[in-house]
Order: sequence, then C-alpha cells, then structure tokens
Amino acid sequence: MYYFGDPEIWLPFVFAGLMGASILIYVVLDGFDLGVGVLFPFAEADEKDRMIASIGPFWDANETWLVLAIGLMLVAFPAAHGEILTALYLPVTIMLIGLILRGVAFEFRAKAPAPHKRAWNNAFFAGSLMTSLSQGFMLGMYVMGLEWTWMNTGFAVLTAVFLTVGYSFIGATWVIHKTDEHLQRKAVDWAKGGIWGLVLGIGAISLATPFVSGRIFDKWFSWPEALYLAPLPILSGVLVVWLWSMLRSMPFSGDRYSWLPFAAATALWVLAFAGMAYSFYPFVVPDQLTIYEAASAPESLFIILVGTCVVLPTIMGYTILAYTVFRGKATELRYD
Repeated sequence: MYYFGDPEIWLPFVFAGLMGASILIYVVLDGFDLGVGVLFPFAEADEKDRMIASIGPFWDANETWLVLAIGLMLVAFPAAHGEILTALYLPVTIMLIGLILRGVAFEFRAKAPAPHKRAWNNAFFAGSLMTSLSQGFMLGMYVMGLEWTWMNTGFAVLTAVFLTVGYSFIGATWVIHKTDEHLQRKAVDWAKGGIWGLVLGIGAISLATPFVSGRIFDKWFSWPEALYLAPLPILSGVLVVWLWSMLRSMPFSGDRYSWLPFAAATALWVLAFAGMAYSFYPFVVPDQLTIYEAASAPESLFIILVGTCVVLPTIMGYTILAYTVFRGKATELRYD
C-alpha cells in the first residue's frame, strides 16, 4: 500500500505542485503584460510609450516562469509532456511565434525611426494577441480532454477569446496601478469592460468542466466532496462584486490603494486556478495519465528536486528584486 512517505507518491505530488505554482505565477505575471499589449489599439501614441514603460523591467522575467513550468513537465512528467504537446502542437507553435514577435517588437519600437514605430507597435499588439489566443485555445482543449472534435474546438475558440479578455482585464488593473491622470482613468474604463469577459470565461469553463468527466462531476456534486469546492465560487463572487465597486469609485483620492484592483484580480485568478487543480487532480493528462503514472523514476525526481531547490529561489529572488527596484509609477522607458 502506498503512503505519503513513499517517494513514488510524495515526489510526483511535489513536482505537480511546483509545476502548478509556476503556471499560476506565469499566468498572473505574463498575463498582465500580455494584457497591456492587447490593449494597445485603444491607447494613443504617447500612452503606448507609458504602457510599455510599465512592463519594461518585468516582461522578460515574467516569461521565465513559463520556461520553468515546461521544463518541470519535461523532466518530471515526460509522458505527459509528450501527450500534451503532441495534441497541442499547432497552438504551441503559434504561441512561440507570438512570443518571439513580442520580444522583437518591444526592442525595435524603441529604436526604430518615427515613421516605422507604428508598424512595430502593431507587431507588439499582434504578438500579444497571438500569444493570448493560443494560450486560451490550449486551456480550452485541455479542459475538454485534448480531443480534437468540432465541439471541443469550438469551446477552445470561445475560451481563447475569454482568456484574452481576461488578460486585458488584469493588464488594465496593472496600468491603473502604474500610471496616473488621464491614462489611469482610461485604464479604469478598460477594466470595467474586461471584468465581464473574465467572469464569462470562468463561468464557461466552470459549466463545461463537470460534464467532461463523470469523475469531475462526482467531485463537484457528491457529498461531502462538494464542501471542499464550495468556498471557491463564493469567494470569487465576493471578489467580483468588490472589484466592480472599486472600479466604480476610482481613481481614489490621492491615488491611494491603486494597487488594490490588481491584487483583487490576482486573487480571482488564483481561485480559478485552484478550482481547476481540484477538479483535475490527480490527472496531469485529463482522465488519461495521473501524475503518478506519468512521473519519472523516484531517483531521477530526487536529483531534479535538488536542482530545482537552487533554480527556483534564484528565479523567485530575481523576480522579487525586479518588482521591488522598479516599484512605483512608470516613468519614460529609455535605452540611451
């Protein structure tokens, strides 16, 4: 009989937790800077410069968490890595092209002659949109069990749109925090519209998830298992009401607590992710492979864990340092 002291049990569990945490941190951190890019068409030329300045010190560090998450899946759950990336080869390719386009446009827009700057701004928007839509599509396909049917593809397209709007929402809350005056008021209006896209997206995934699998349906609606999930939708509803109330009252006098919408939006993402983790555990490939079946040998996992204990604090420390050093309102981003 297995027990939690058995390395064949606790090592896969630890790595699943590390991979899940890396994905969540990536979704929140790179989600807001992708959202800023998605909002580009709604901003004026000088506002775009300020928006870029708000994410300039962070965007490349944010993407490190995606590399870490995929790396952990590759070395800790190689069978799942093969299954998931094979099924999602096309959207993964589009995401990588979008990330490359974003990175190139970010650097070139600051150095290009004035007549070419608009083209690079458009490229930055296109890269952000491609990345957001492809990640949403992958999420939808994952929820539907990675099976390519017309119905599943349609749901994935819907999820792609909702996730992109959700990214634009958290991006707007970041702009609220990092800017002031006219651009901040504009970001408040963006957030008021984006919050409903996020709510609809969470609602759509929540409605679909229990009907994809009888196992998940039982976890949601059987007693007493339903009690474990019940706090998540209740807290999410409270957060949505609080967020809407804050946005209607902003900007606060003296720009106090401009960070609160971003913090509340982050909490909403955390709750949504916790609901997914609860629903799909212990499967890493929905209803096909559990984390225990897909895991590498315990000896390999232990060696990888030692390396992770060095790499993870380094990435975390660098991230915290960047956000500490560049705290406060965004100023002009210069390369000279």
